[in-house]
Amino acid sequence: MTRFETILVPVDFSEHSREALDTAIQIAHLFGSTIHLLHCYHIQTAGVSPYGIVLPAGYYADIRDAAEKRLNDWHERVSSEGLKVESHLSADSPSLAINLIAEEANADLIVMGTRGLSGLKHAMLGSVAERVVRLAPCPVLTVKHPEAD
Repeated sequence: MTRFETILVPVDFSEHSREALDTAIQIAHLFGSTIHLLHCYHIQTAGVSPYGIVLPAGYYADIRDAAEKRLNDWHERVSSEGLKVESHLSADSPSLAINLIAEEANADLIVMGTRGLSGLKHAMLGSVAERVVRLAPCPVLTVKHPEAD
């Protein structure tokens, strides 16, 4: 039987991510796994530059700080379960960052929700989760939230 020593859980702080984390915690208890949490705060700025608009100097730092604070709350949730946990923040696009961190952490399993923060079916499963499943260096378990259609 495969041992899942390292589990990567990408989170966007949605209920779908919470469901995936709950599943990962159950698996981690069975195998004594370390959970790696990853949050991507990727900011699209393509529409800004053609107009010559400059974002305030602290804009990116404020977003990173807010993301780090939220991620710390999720880190504490896993830690309170008596599990080993590491947290990662990335400004990269989610599918790229997930596969990169999975390789760097030598993940044995990625557990992620089927939908993202927007709740749109295709927005998560059709793009990020689908790309991760295709390109991941390890097995991927997608978790459907019980209230999803």
